[in-house]
Amino acid sequence: MSHTPPSGEPVAVALAPRDDALLRDAIERAGGHVVGLDAEDPAVGLVWQGGPAEFPAALPASVRWVQLPSAGVERWFTSGVLERHPDVEFTSAAGAYATTVAEHALALLLAGVRYLPAQIGTQTWSEELFAPHVGTLRESTVTIVGAGGIGRTLIPMLGALGAHVVAVNRSGTPVPGALETVAVAQLGEVWAQTDHVVIAAPATPATRHLVGADALGALKPTSWVVNVARGDLLDTDAAVAALTLGAIGGVGLDVTDPEPLPDGHPLWSLPNAIITPHVANPPQRQAGAYADRVAANVARFAAGQELIALVDREQGY
Repeated sequence: MSHTPPSGEPVAVALAPRDDALLRDAIERAGGHVVGLDAEDPAVGLVWQGGPAEFPAALPASVRWVQLPSAGVERWFTSGVLERHPDVEFTSAAGAYATTVAEHALALLLAGVRYLPAQIGTQTWSEELFAPHVGTLRESTVTIVGAGGIGRTLIPMLGALGAHVVAVNRSGTPVPGALETVAVAQLGEVWAQTDHVVIAAPATPATRHLVGADALGALKPTSWVVNVARGDLLDTDAAVAALTLGAIGGVGLDVTDPEPLPDGHPLWSLPNAIITPHVANPPQRQAGAYADRVAANVARFAAGQELIALVDREQGY
């Protein structure tokens, strides 16, 4: 599909469902100009900053591309938004928030491996009690399930600490910086060589419980499992059982299934479970990161170039 506007004119991009100075500036500095969805100057692009429930049932025929604000797009599929607009290209914000999320994943992993939760809660010097449990990431093997934007950003962070990375992606195409790249179809083969796991894959019907009882049972008693993607990629009941039995070292979860995690859930009372309330992508960083993605894709759209994070309707992300 050709995106280039005629005669090099600025590309007309709508901003909805409300105006936003940061996003308006992003569109304009990328060579676009902001119009309304019902303007006389028909919009060919739409930068959206709301959720699926607010999205219009119909779009002007001129609209050929929509930029979504979320990295995960499962709600946009289940709500029927993409199905209602089969001839429109949609891009997600996948990768736009990768740095902050990868940083949070590393923090959770380090906290677990370094046995910080138990030490933070004590009020007495307990070197003999805690020292035997303190580990290191140096020379460990960390399997990243989902080597997209977050996973690729995390790889050099882990490398700087001396860890080796096994990257898991859909195709098995080698990922820069990874010691090894494995296709998701061969995921079961990596657990024997894995010390720790970071889940950063997209949520689709095919990835539900991607890390389940079999995977957890194949890990080491010292293994930590971190999830910064979507809660249902990890089988919660299987994780609780593994934690209770001591089959794994612990979990660091910024996302849970169910979410929010209800008061009284077993995970809250397990000493080897670190729960953070979906804050890996802090709100104060989201607006600027989304604006940068908008600017990049408006510029690409105007130049007729391939857009970043184009949603694959067949794969579901």
